[in-house]
Formats: sequence, C-alpha cells, structure tokens
Amino acid sequence: MTPLKPLYAVYEWYISRNLRSENMPRHVAIIMDGNRRYSKIQGDMNSIEGHKRGVDTLEKVLDWCIDLGIEIVTVYAFSIENFKRPPEEVEGLMKLFKHNFETIAQNKRIHKNEVKLKAVGKLELLPDDVRKAIKMAEESTSRYNKRQVNIAIGYDGRLEIVDAMKKIADEVKNGKLNPGDIDEKIVNENLYTAGLVDPNLIIRTSGEERLSGFLLWQSSYSELYFCDSLWPQLRKVDFLRALRDYQQRERRFGV
Repeated sequence: MTPLKPLYAVYEWYISRNLRSENMPRHVAIIMDGNRRYSKIQGDMNSIEGHKRGVDTLEKVLDWCIDLGIEIVTVYAFSIENFKRPPEEVEGLMKLFKHNFETIAQNKRIHKNEVKLKAVGKLELLPDDVRKAIKMAEESTSRYNKRQVNIAIGYDGRLEIVDAMKKIADEVKNGKLNPGDIDEKIVNENLYTAGLVDPNLIIRTSGEERLSGFLLWQSSYSELYFCDSLWPQLRKVDFLRALRDYQQRERRFGV
C-alpha cells in the first residue's frame, strides 16, 4: 500500500459522511475523456490498452453509483467523430465493445443489482457483431427497472435531435400528430433517452470543459462538473468530490 492510500481512505470517508442521500443526483452522465492521453503518458502503452483501463474505471464507477443509490448512469463511450480515428484504433475499440457487452450479459453484479443496460446512438453504424452483443446484453437485463446504465455509442447529440425531428415529421405526415401539439414532451418522447429523467449532473474528466455534443437537449438544466483526472486515473475521491460539489450548489432552473 502506498503512503497516500490511507490518507485517501480517510478523505473518502470524510466526504461520504457529509453527502446527503436525499440530495443525491438521480441521473449522472459522464464524458469519459482521457483514455488516449493516459496511454501516451505511460510511454509504451498502445491506445487500446488505455481504453481497457478506462473500462476498468467504468466498472468501479458503476459500483460506486450502486452503493450511493444513484439510479441512472449515462456514459459517453464513442462518438460519431470517433469513427475518424485511425482504422486500427476503431477496429480495436469495436472488438473491445463486443467483448464488454457480451461480458455484461454474464455479469453477476449487474443481475444481482437489477441493472438494465441500454445502448443509445446510431447503432446501425456499428459492425454486426457489436450490434449482436448489444442486443444480447440488453435482452439479458430488459426485465430490470431498479437501475439503468446507458452506453452512448456511435452517438452525436445534434443527430439525436435531428432523428427525433424526423420521427415527429413522419407522425405529422401520417396524420398521427397535429403540428400545434408539438411541445417539449413530444420531443423528449422521440429522443434516444425517451422515458428517462434528464441528467442532474454531468461529469467530464481530463480537464476539458465542453459537452462535445453529449446530451445537448437533455442537459439544459444539468449541473456541470469538470475534473482534471484522466478517465483511467479517476479515483473514488474524485467522484465523491463531484457529488459534494453538486450537493453544495443552489440549483436554479432558469436564468
């Protein structure tokens, strides 16, 4: 054990004891940024290994959320823009996604805690084997309703809104919807995240301070928290700090 670990354990306890369960965000969304930078600073680590370390961090974060009573977690795993990365990296990521979705279907902790899994995004752009693995994971958890994890993959917030508009336009064209009846509720019902409450808190790691197209409609009144840690390096202390910061804010739903 490094000399700092006992100190972090004490700090985790100190922060945790002051968090109020009644003011815990119901929905936390996370932009998991910094996997590639993490691999670069390691020197001899390839980018896929950095992404694997990021998966390990995600598993820990989901455990923390279960323990803290956070019901919904949405994570930004792969954007439309990410398809422009080097072919070998994209191919490696697709293999990683396939493996992890298959693993989720067999994950005892997922089933013990009744966590529903859902992938959101332009899934038709993904390879067939990845879509098959996603379907397997979703079907294996479809009966659960206590908690939900959304994986945004092949995702772009602007395209999500465009897709919602197309669905609404089709309903109008087919006489199922009057244009005058279109409101925020109708739009929400046609988003990838239909049926879910908007995120209360959005966390981005790696020190970048932008949404990068993540949940553009849903984030209107979300609290934003930016963390300097690269995603694979995120500690429980960092996550607890974000929750403490959220609970200390006076939320204003307007200007």
